[in-house]
Amino acid sequence: MKLIITIHARQQMFERGIDEDQIKNVIKKGSKIKQTDGLKSVYQYAGVCYKIRGDKYIIKTVTIE
Repeated sequence: MKLIITIHARQQMFERGIDEDQIKNVIKKGSKIKQTDGLKSVYQYAGVCYKIRGDKYIIKTVTIE
């Protein structure tokens, strides 16, 4: 799984104490919600909004649920 993390998402990760391994875990195991431009995956306490382009996951933002 190749992650492309936007600047905004990187800042959110830092502020919320979430690393790339946790993001991968949320995407793999979390429940998926379709959004206008991509998906949101929620698992345990974290949420990840992303788009899939080929084999790349473009991470738009990271939330605490």
